Amino acid sequence: MNDNAPMDTEVASVAQPWRPRLIGLFRLQWEPAQSAHVLLYPEGMVKLNTSAAQILLRCDGTREMSSLIADLEKTFNATGLTSDVANFVDHAKTRGWLE
Repeated sequence: MNDNAPMDTEVASVAQPWRPRLIGLFRLQWEPAQSAHVLLYPEGMVKLNTSAAQILLRCDGTREMSSLIADLEKTFNATGLTSDVANFVDHAKTRGWLE
């Protein structure tokens, strides 16, 4: 193995802070008929609860997780949201909603 070889791009990206964003296949919007935000995709729709919607609204690719969580805590005058937000974001990534 050559120590001077360029780093694999996947390895290099692991070192970068993650800025979650919706995958282009999905669209997040307010749906008056549902009285809720929904996540639309070609095969259907997911009705989101308020917390899920507020998290996904901030998953725009511009915020690192720490900034996203800080914004939620400031907006909702709350503390200790890290675990809940991280768990939801992990779930959304597993479902294929986020990259």
